[in-house]
Amino acid sequence: MQGSANLNIMMKAARKAGRSLVKDFREVENLQVSAKGPGDFVSKADIAAEAIIREELRTSRPTYGWLAEESGEEAGEDPTRRWIVDPLDGTTNFLHGLPHWAVSIALEHKGHIVAGVVFDPAKDEMFFAEKGQGSYMNDTRLRVSGRYKMIEGLFSTGMPFGGRSDLPETLKELGRLLPVCSGVRRFGAAALDLAYVAAGRYDGFWERNLNAWDIAAGVIIVKEAGGLVEPVTQGHNIIEDGEVICANDAMFSQLAKIVRA
Repeated sequence: MQGSANLNIMMKAARKAGRSLVKDFREVENLQVSAKGPGDFVSKADIAAEAIIREELRTSRPTYGWLAEESGEEAGEDPTRRWIVDPLDGTTNFLHGLPHWAVSIALEHKGHIVAGVVFDPAKDEMFFAEKGQGSYMNDTRLRVSGRYKMIEGLFSTGMPFGGRSDLPETLKELGRLLPVCSGVRRFGAAALDLAYVAAGRYDGFWERNLNAWDIAAGVIIVKEAGGLVEPVTQGHNIIEDGEVICANDAMFSQLAKIVRA
């Protein structure tokens, strides 16, 4: 697919940051045994990747606003457009030497996501979409899965950790879903969870308590692959409230009914 100038800038930035992160990822395993541990190193890798993305995007589009995990929010001269960036989604995986993490870049225009890129450098998989143009992974057009029986469905979610208050709610949801599906995965990178729904690898995904940069790019990739996407709580806003439920057309209402019960 021939993307717009903005999409090409986003993909270039994601690849450049990805190269930097891959180099750092190779070092992580050496740090597992150090007294200081790899945590500080990974946060430096994260900050370095964000600086690379920022340089690429702000040089090409200096008037656009900015929202990112490390550096926070900055208004742009153009109040209608902003970049939403997660330089390293799946930090805990990265920290543990697990090759499942991604760079996520979205472009928002007048409150709507119009383009998204999720790049998995470890597997060299570039997921991307623009509004009205479909979703792709590298050169392959993406389509959500065609499965329609819940018992055959494979779903993904996040598990509340570190004392988060939504653990009891999540366990209840899993208690309702697990008996009627073929499995639930927890891979630890929401951007890739969404991309995998778009690719038909998962049949659906839901999670709460996320940040805008975790899901902004993934949401448009799912939509453009034919998936249905809503906030978990009806009436909420996906990006502002950081919650999402998505699935293919046939399974969406069934999954939503179970999660929202």
